[in-house]
Amino acid sequence: MSLTAVELGRKIKAKEVTVREAVLAAYDKIDEKEAELNCYVTTTKEAALAKADEVQAKIDAGELTGPLAGVPVAIKDNMCTKGVLTTCGSRILENFVPTFTAEAVINLEKAGAVILGKTNMDEFAMGSTTETSHYGATKNPWNTKHVPGGSSGGSAAAVAADECSFALGSDTGGSIRQPSSYCGVTGMKPTYGTVSRYGLIAYGSSLDQIGPIAKDVTDCAAILETIASYDPKDSTSIRRDDYDFTSALVDDVKGMKIGIPKDYLIEGLNPEVKAAIMNAAHKLEEKGAVVEEFDLSLVEYAIPAYYVIACAEASSNLARFDGVKYGYRTPEYNELHEMYKKTRSEGFGPEVKRRIMLGSFVLSSGYYDAYYLKALRTKALIKQAFDKAFSKYDVILGPVAPTTAPEIGSSLADPIKMYLGDIYTISVNLAGLPGISVPGGFDSKGLPIGVQMIGNCFEEKKIIRTAYAFEQSLKAERI
Repeated sequence: MSLTAVELGRKIKAKEVTVREAVLAAYDKIDEKEAELNCYVTTTKEAALAKADEVQAKIDAGELTGPLAGVPVAIKDNMCTKGVLTTCGSRILENFVPTFTAEAVINLEKAGAVILGKTNMDEFAMGSTTETSHYGATKNPWNTKHVPGGSSGGSAAAVAADECSFALGSDTGGSIRQPSSYCGVTGMKPTYGTVSRYGLIAYGSSLDQIGPIAKDVTDCAAILETIASYDPKDSTSIRRDDYDFTSALVDDVKGMKIGIPKDYLIEGLNPEVKAAIMNAAHKLEEKGAVVEEFDLSLVEYAIPAYYVIACAEASSNLARFDGVKYGYRTPEYNELHEMYKKTRSEGFGPEVKRRIMLGSFVLSSGYYDAYYLKALRTKALIKQAFDKAFSKYDVILGPVAPTTAPEIGSSLADPIKMYLGDIYTISVNLAGLPGISVPGGFDSKGLPIGVQMIGNCFEEKKIIRTAYAFEQSLKAERI
């Protein structure tokens, strides 16, 4: 299972490996490591093996020819999967089995990918460490005393531990890129609207986006090509002219202009993380890119704007979980309002309650203008700042997180510190931009450091090309 998804797909097509063997190899890793890592909430071995035989027959008949045919995948547990438990890492959905499948997952199934199960996550994607899950914390495969990041921590840890070939995550404020950075894998958030959100259980509807977590840039490009599509069922879905992301896999950045925001390199950034960013800049310069520092501005306003908007949308989106239609209902109550209160009190964890209350507060009469509308105006200004930057630069280079993965328990003790850890990722969601996290080395404790590349809207190809060139330079160094 140490092969990348594309490499494994090639071996399956060349009849060197059967789909069943690939799936069983993944379950062997799950059996070996899952007790320690806790990457999955649900595994579906019988269904996966039946699907493996079905996919094998289609590959043999020449019906499935794509790069992901027969490759085992894990799905974050906030994407609906028909007939399979979908919990969002929450007690309130502990018994929820959807009657339909998310569009991104359908696209993978059409391509012949085999689903192994659903991965652990921060409850309703609210958290940066995968510690707020009702099903217990996921551990970082590099050091199990440390967190894997979040909220897609289960997906990133499963890829890093070879418990799947690749995984899907969702990114509301960095939830694909940050765990990918902490776990030493590659994760990509596409431009908002590129991948359908139909079937993704919403946290912040104007910010959420599904994307791939994989072993390298080639895998991410191939997966994005497979899951990206226009979907009339999603009102925010965008019909794009070009879905050929793999054509950007060229080791050539000559003449590209890359900007590093000075605001990203100030206090709070770990020196080892900063060194990895500057090393990436140096390697891209060696390949012919023009790299310079610039003032991005408004960086300090990104976190307050993000948490006001995300929590406001969350309080609205999570109102539907009240014990009437979905999931858990409190066993003891006398009347309807008591049932609502007790169900939500017992069903939601502390971080989700904190964000619902914050969101309800900023949307309440008298505070709407002071907080929510101000946050929306700030969001527009942040987008303008990026527009200005992209009029000069092809790609923005920077850190994914201020530090490497913290120890388990250290972030939950201080929620504000956890929120501040999202400083380098959330602007990408506020502005709807694409971003990718690529492994850029290790710190002195042996924990991975990620490097982030951000592109303008619909310019995924530029960040794929830059990330691929950087990845190739690291490979050449290791040879």
